[in-house]
Amino acid sequence: MLSEKELRRYDRQVMMFGKEAQEKLKKAKVAIVGLGGLGSPISIYLTAAGIGQLFLIDEQKPELSNLNRQILYGEEDLDKKAKPVLAKEKLRQLNSEIKVRTYSKRIYRENIEDLLNEVDAVVDALDNFETRYLLNEFCVKKRKPLIHAAVEGFYGQITTILPGRTPCLNCLFPNPPKKKKFPIIGVTTGLLGVLQANEVIKLITGYGDNLMGKLFTYDLLHNKAECIDVKPNPSCPVCSGTFRLRRQ
Repeated sequence: MLSEKELRRYDRQVMMFGKEAQEKLKKAKVAIVGLGGLGSPISIYLTAAGIGQLFLIDEQKPELSNLNRQILYGEEDLDKKAKPVLAKEKLRQLNSEIKVRTYSKRIYRENIEDLLNEVDAVVDALDNFETRYLLNEFCVKKRKPLIHAAVEGFYGQITTILPGRTPCLNCLFPNPPKKKKFPIIGVTTGLLGVLQANEVIKLITGYGDNLMGKLFTYDLLHNKAECIDVKPNPSCPVCSGTFRLRRQ
């Protein structure tokens, strides 16, 4: 149940999708993997919206070169605490009603189940495909929604993956891009992070349409957006079995 304080706090949201949907947000457990350029706006807006529990996962500390896009941190935070610990301190100032669990570590095959088994949805706010593929495999296996976004320069892409219903990340990108240091501007991570938070809110409340089976791309430099229909790969080594099970 929502308290009187929560009803006042979320009044403008309740006007749109009602108390029941807001209670679903309160009960939800969402993991944000990566607390950088994407993870910063995702965590801020999910906190503001009233997600009940956030699981924040990142092994790094803020560096000066992060500050053009990682808006959770300031110069006073550099090289001190790990990002999840700093993020928790700041998010709790925004909304003391939520619970925040922090994990200052990298996700590996050996620890992923311990870190993510409890959550209702996983948000990919990473900057490397190696860990993204690991998240994708876990979410397909456990039938957990995965909200993916990736950015470079003024370009961003986003999709929502529902195992057994939509293509997985491996279907869309069977060959990972080469590892490299890529250019990025803060407005791109800001926009795509907000869109990811929006996907989480819609997914949990059932309000509106999600980007399921669709890849939304945005070129901020030339103001061009495209929403592409995508289909599962019937030979995908990660998710093809989930579709066979679902049809039986």
